[in-house]
Amino acid sequence: MRTCTFLLLVVATAIYATGTPARGCGESYGESYGTSIEDGWEPIPDINDQHIQELGGWAVSEFLKHANCLIKFSKVVSGKQQIVSGMNYRLVIDASDVGSGKLGKYNAEVYEQEWTKTRKLISFSKAE
Repeated sequence: MRTCTFLLLVVATAIYATGTPARGCGESYGESYGTSIEDGWEPIPDINDQHIQELGGWAVSEFLKHANCLIKFSKVVSGKQQIVSGMNYRLVIDASDVGSGKLGKYNAEVYEQEWTKTRKLISFSKAE
C-alpha cells in the first residue's frame, strides 16, 4: 500500500511539473498589455512612492515563481495607473540578471484591490 501511494505521488508530481512549464527571463508571462480597458490610464503621480516600489518588487517575485531564471528587483522607473474596482498598474521595472549583473527593463501589469488584499500579476515581460 505504501509503494502504491508513493508511486501515485511521484506520478502526480511529474504531471504537475510538465503541466506548468518554467519560463526564461526573456519570455512573457500571462496576457500581455491589452487585458484591461484602454481608457483611463494616467501616469503614476509619484513613481518613488513606497507602495509603488513595493508593488514592483512583488511583481518580480511573482514572476520568478513561474520563471526559469533569476533576476533581482532594482526599482520601478515609470508607470501608469487605471482606476477600476481596485487599481490596474502598468509598471516599467529595472531588474538585474543575478548571474551576469546586467540591468534590464521589464514590463509588468498588476491588478490590486487593497480593501480585499487582492493582488494579481496579469503579465510580465522583457521590455523591447
